[in-house]
Amino acid sequence: MAHSSLRIHRSPIALIGSAIATALVTTLLPIAPAHGEFEDSPKVVLDEAWQIVDREYVDDTFNQVDWDAARQRLLGQEYSSREAAYRALEQELRQLNDPYTRFLDPQQYSELTDQTAGEVSGVGLQLHRDPETRAMIVTEVIADSPASRSGLRAGDRIVLVDGQSTDRLSISGVSQLLRGAENSQVTVTFSRSDSQPRTVILTRARIDLPTVNFAVRETSNYRIGYIRLAEFNAHATAEMASAINSLTAEGVDGFVLDLRGNPGGLLSASIEISRLWLQRGPIVLTQDRTGESEQISANRTSLTDLPLAVLVNNRSASSSEIVTGALQDNERAIVVGTTTYGKALVQSLYGLADGSGLAVTIAHYYTPDGTDISHRGITPDVNVSISSRDQQTLNNDARLLATTSDVQWLQAINALEPIIIAYQTPHQSPPQLGLSPAE
Repeated sequence: MAHSSLRIHRSPIALIGSAIATALVTTLLPIAPAHGEFEDSPKVVLDEAWQIVDREYVDDTFNQVDWDAARQRLLGQEYSSREAAYRALEQELRQLNDPYTRFLDPQQYSELTDQTAGEVSGVGLQLHRDPETRAMIVTEVIADSPASRSGLRAGDRIVLVDGQSTDRLSISGVSQLLRGAENSQVTVTFSRSDSQPRTVILTRARIDLPTVNFAVRETSNYRIGYIRLAEFNAHATAEMASAINSLTAEGVDGFVLDLRGNPGGLLSASIEISRLWLQRGPIVLTQDRTGESEQISANRTSLTDLPLAVLVNNRSASSSEIVTGALQDNERAIVVGTTTYGKALVQSLYGLADGSGLAVTIAHYYTPDGTDISHRGITPDVNVSISSRDQQTLNNDARLLATTSDVQWLQAINALEPIIIAYQTPHQSPPQLGLSPAE
């Protein structure tokens, strides 16, 4: 804050990976500006952001940067536009040499908070690009969405969005065109099989984004509950609990939790989801700038003690690594795949006065065994590498996951079967990397 009488109340939210978790409400205490009052100036936001970093950043040496001098530079110059002020702030933040402490303009901040809330204003389409034809294909139409009500279905090819061809756009680019303000309209042209293209006008709506997909997979000997978690958003825990309960009711013999490609999300969701699988034991240890540590543990609320395997790869990060580390260190699950990303930092997200935001690294975290996974990741119990081409094939078509086309899935089943046998055999101890039944 710039003005000495201005008090801004914000709800900082802890980021793990690409998303955020609710924390305590903080009052930003007023600090007198260096150059008079500038209540209507972009300097309000600059000073607000500076104070947050000064108070919360995990490294109190600020990467050996004179952070007080940074404030004087920010407030000691005039800005021709709000964007120019944003660039100056970004330049000062770069001195911290921390890619996770970053400024978000109002649009970026809004998109991130929507993503983490598990809601978006759009039409309800999930897409992939066919690797052979390069067509933009609908992989899923969310139930009761504008797209479903207009007759679109999986397998349709999206040809145009608001008159723009999808041929040269990325999936992200097409998704951006489909999203927009609630009740606004977007024109979509699509084709089905060999029929003529059809054009529909869709009215965007608020849509809950499903983050969990699950199904029973029949193997030669067992029924396996397959659960894929895309990210740790605000709906993830409830969806995960529903999936576990539904699959348990269908009589599965064990579970495979797929965290491959999961970039992270809410810190709170990673803890809650760990507790759905883990009856007792530590989950994660965090350490702040003062060196003070907090250990968070399971609380005897697990929903199942059935055998569990976790699938990970080099794009499983942050919250995914918290869950994986907790389940591995407590010998609750066998981990299969490739070494994870290696992000062991916690951020908080702060809303600023003009609708922009600031993500600030506030803590390190460690697995229950005290392991720092920074830049090293978590090593699977069973390492299963796949070629970049096969990985791209799976990325482009989620329907191939947990099938005979998915080598890592097949190896997870192989690793899980002896654990299931041990679990189902009375008085026989499970293998070393297996499970201990919940109390």
